[in-house]
Amino acid sequence: MPETDPHEKYETHLWVEKYGDYLYRFALMRLRDPQVAEDTVQETFLAALKNLHQFDGRVDVKYWLRGILRNKTVDYVRKSVRRQELQDEQVQEVVGQLLFKTSGIPTTRPKDWAFDPDAAFAQEEFWEAFQTCLKGLPDQMRLAFYMKMVEEKDTEEICKELDITDNYLWVTLHRARGQLKTCLESKWSAS
Repeated sequence: MPETDPHEKYETHLWVEKYGDYLYRFALMRLRDPQVAEDTVQETFLAALKNLHQFDGRVDVKYWLRGILRNKTVDYVRKSVRRQELQDEQVQEVVGQLLFKTSGIPTTRPKDWAFDPDAAFAQEEFWEAFQTCLKGLPDQMRLAFYMKMVEEKDTEEICKELDITDNYLWVTLHRARGQLKTCLESKWSAS
């Protein structure tokens, strides 16, 4: 009995039509550059075709392709972002700014939001403003925030994928939250 062609079995000729837009949006959200997002999606399709023999069918093709794309976006960010490990004094400066007690509990509360976040979350317009603010973050900061807060990855996994230390991740997430808060307060006005 002749073996079936795996390309035929997984309808590889339809991948661009079926998954192209989905993968492009995924890449654009992370990379913010339409041309880089297109190139990364194209690289994803090529890598998938080259490694189709490794696909075991346990997950939907769409999610397998997304996994390849996620790795491609992480690789791109790694290559494009200049690594700058924080010096111990920089970490101490940030911690000092937060005025932590030795127990790790902050002695001051963060400033209140200029609007009610809980009420804003229910409004579609808020999420449009949030997406705009998220896109405004530097690449590595946005990616770290997205992986931690949206994908809910653990610290160790994020640090490994981005090739950063846990202290660097902590500071990056702290800065991302601060920048998002500032941006949202300027772009979002509760009606």
